[in-house]
This record gives sequence, C-alpha cells and structure tokens, in this order.
Amino acid sequence: MTPEQKARRKIDKLLEYAGWEVQDRERMNLWSTTGVAVREAHLKTGFADYLLFVEGKALGVVEAKKVGVPLSGVEAQSLRYAVGLKPQMQAWRPDLPLPFRYESTGVETFFTNGLDPAPRARRVFAFHRPETLAAWVQEPDTLRGRLQHMPPLMIEKLWGPQVKAITHLEQSLAQDRPRALIQMATGSGKTFTAVNFIYRLISQAKARRVLFLVDRNNLGKQANNEFVQFETPDDGRKFSELYNIR
Repeated sequence: MTPEQKARRKIDKLLEYAGWEVQDRERMNLWSTTGVAVREAHLKTGFADYLLFVEGKALGVVEAKKVGVPLSGVEAQSLRYAVGLKPQMQAWRPDLPLPFRYESTGVETFFTNGLDPAPRARRVFAFHRPETLAAWVQEPDTLRGRLQHMPPLMIEKLWGPQVKAITHLEQSLAQDRPRALIQMATGSGKTFTAVNFIYRLISQAKARRVLFLVDRNNLGKQANNEFVQFETPDDGRKFSELYNIR
C-alpha cells in the first residue's frame, strides 16, 4: 500500500467517524444518507479527492495528502477545486458552491471556512459533521463575521479596566486574531470581566460553547459561582437561566 493509499484509508475513517458515508464515484448515491463524501469526484478543474454533499447538494471539498506533506501550501489546491463545481451539480450556495475546504493527511487536518470575512486555513481535530456544515451554510454570517459587528458594550456595572479589557479583546478578535492575553491587577474583577465577555460572545456572536479553564479546584468553584450569580446587563436575568453551566 502506497503512502497516499494509507492516508486515504485514514481519511475515510475520520470522515466516517464524523457521520459521513464515503462512496466511490461510480457507485455514488447522494440521497442514501444525510452526508456523503464522494471519492475522486470529477470537477471542471480536475478530480477532487473527496467532494462533500449534504442532502444531495454539494458544500465542501477535501484534498488528501500523504503523511509528511506540509498542509500549509495545499490550501491553494483545494481552493482551485472549490470553484470547479459542474453546473449540473446542485449546491447549497450558488454564489459560493464549495465554501468548506479541508486538507488532510489522516493525521493532520486543516479547514477553511470560505464564508468568513477573511478566509484562512486553521488546524482542526476532526472533520465537521454534515449537520454542522448544513447549518453554517444557511446562516447569514459566520462567527468571525459577527465578531466584526458586535453591539456597543453596556458599561454601567463595569469598572474602567474591565471596559478596557473587553473592548480591546473584541477589537482583537474582530481583526481575526485568534489569540489574546489580558493582564489585570489582583482584585480588578478578572472573572467578572470574563463572564461579561463570554455572555456577549454567546448572546451576540452566537458562539455555541465556551470553555473556561482554571488551574485549581477552588478557582473552578469561584468561577462557577460567578457565572451562576451573573445578572445579564440587558434584562437582568441570571446567566444560569439562559445557558447551561457545566
């Protein structure tokens, strides 16, 4: 078995784990299940290693490479396939037929959401489920797009340093910077600041989940209490009334 064949076997399994049914082009049945990944699909620009369909309509492409190939330079190749959908193939978005692009070796996988304001590849741990991509392709905007249009911060219950921290963090995310470091003095309300921002991230940017990590058990209990007691600035309801805290 060649390195390329080994990579594709691993990719097949990853797709299946994510809920996709992998099919050969010659025997494809796009309506056999919700999500179908067709091997060696014929496009106007060549053969895509995998073409992704949900409910019979195309929305993504996977470029397969053998282990050891740097995926950072493969993005342009999958982009070429993304604009090569044949007219007779149905797509969720006629204006952007294949917005979701993956490059994978079966060990490492990169993903680009072409619906983002400034699309770029990023590493992911798994392929997304068909239902997830179908939901994203129907949304008017992406998470990164919504982060660029956050409503004004309600500052009535915030101190100056807290306002500054949240404002600068949102500005950084709006500029498509995925990492940020906030330094605040002891006693300045770091957890309260984080809860305020997380509430905005969920309620305004429509984030589905937010992971809040601590390095000590007692800090976890303090943070949990802060979330439970937090009163939302718009209608005064408790955070725990609106969202699950686990």
